[in-house]
Amino acid sequence: MGIGAGVIGFIFFVLGALLQLLLFAIIANAILSWLFAFDVINYRNRFVAQVAEFLDRFTSPILAPLRRVIPPLGGIDLTPIVALLIIQGVQGYLLPPLHVAALGLVGAY
Repeated sequence: MGIGAGVIGFIFFVLGALLQLLLFAIIANAILSWLFAFDVINYRNRFVAQVAEFLDRFTSPILAPLRRVIPPLGGIDLTPIVALLIIQGVQGYLLPPLHVAALGLVGAY
């Protein structure tokens, strides 16, 4: 394995890890919103408010475009589920062929 294949492998490893991190952040944001909705926790706790704000800022660039397309059904926001499906699809069906194609470009595959 040459240096080009190693660099491409590392790039795709980082992409996969970032997508996995985004997946966990969307799940944590959804769970936190449910806890707020059912009044299990509240924003008066400074730590909880900071975590909620961070997760909201981290996930809103992904969820906001989906929220413009997918309306809430009966007060239930389905965009996190759609986002999780899209992320899983990208991880399972787009990254592996792109990885093979990138390795083919450097002649390592």
